[in-house]
Amino acid sequence: MAIDPTVAAIPFYFGSMAAEHRYLQRRAVELGPSAADYEPADTRASLTMGVASLVVPLASHLLVQHVVPGKGRYAKVLVGTAVGAAAVTSLADALAGHEPDEPADPRDQVVEDHDPAPGGRRAAVRRFARHVRRVTGPVAVATGTLATTSWLSSRTNPWRMWEKGQRHDRGSGPLAWAAAIAGWDLIYYWNHRLMHEVRGMWAIHVVHHSSERYNLSTALRQPVADVLGAWVPYGLLARAGIRPALIQQARGINLLYQFWIHTDAIRSLGPGEEVLNTPSHHRVHHGSNRRYLDRNHGSILIVWDRLFGTFQREDEPVVYGLTKNIETYDPVRIAGHEYADILRDVAHSTTWRDRLGFVLRGPGWAYARHAERAAGGAG
Repeated sequence: MAIDPTVAAIPFYFGSMAAEHRYLQRRAVELGPSAADYEPADTRASLTMGVASLVVPLASHLLVQHVVPGKGRYAKVLVGTAVGAAAVTSLADALAGHEPDEPADPRDQVVEDHDPAPGGRRAAVRRFARHVRRVTGPVAVATGTLATTSWLSSRTNPWRMWEKGQRHDRGSGPLAWAAAIAGWDLIYYWNHRLMHEVRGMWAIHVVHHSSERYNLSTALRQPVADVLGAWVPYGLLARAGIRPALIQQARGINLLYQFWIHTDAIRSLGPGEEVLNTPSHHRVHHGSNRRYLDRNHGSILIVWDRLFGTFQREDEPVVYGLTKNIETYDPVRIAGHEYADILRDVAHSTTWRDRLGFVLRGPGWAYARHAERAAGGAG
């Protein structure tokens, strides 16, 4: 079995971080501090998330195998819970009547959470129904999401799709290698873009953008909840005749390439900027500046962003981090804060349009919906 390049490169990761740290220290003496400088607590958080991104998925994927619809031992329990909770929530919606939206956050409170005509059996039923759906709504969305993503993953993994793809076996020569790397890069572009445009996917990826620093340690601040993602399947490459072993190697090469572009020490690659994803292009991707949001999703190649309209040059100083920073180095909070926000939004939603919207629509839509709630908007 070929060596995973991401494992073989571990000494390079730490050696290059040490070299970058020394360079940035010298630069800070001459030019002053910057957001690229290493900050101990931030670096520890990034390294902790890097380790967690290796360990947590191993456990989560083993556990999820038991609930995969059509395959897992407890699949019927998961699906039954999702369907049952959805039915109870819909019934609670009907019993609760047409109430104004409940605020997703206490800071959004604009209406009192009480029945306009307190007292009486009908009012009591409506209040009870609203309490019930605050529990069953999130349960329905969470279990439904897990059932969907686990089923998709089991049906589209490279080994399963290779069962039909092997009749088109492309071999293991240079052309097959090039197809695997380019194919992975294209699919990665769309998955990366989805992680910015679908809030449920953003909850996975937000970990990587949570640092207000930008250096090589940031590259190791990786997600831990990929099991909850609905991905454009890399198994499509296997269906086209690319061997699963080559697909795995393409994955490793892709990840290895992404490491070195998380630096401020390299300002430009000259003509290479037109074709490759570079530190400059990726600094834009990590910017919270309005003009930089949801730009430059490519991994090795920047041509995908040029083709699909998401390219942006680095033409103003980058402000790193989130549009609303979480101000913590706690790994649990880093990994889970967006999921907590989504569940709270779903719990305080009064329609399926909003419940699903807070998961399937973009983070920007969620912010706009919060503003509507704060202004007393309904529906």
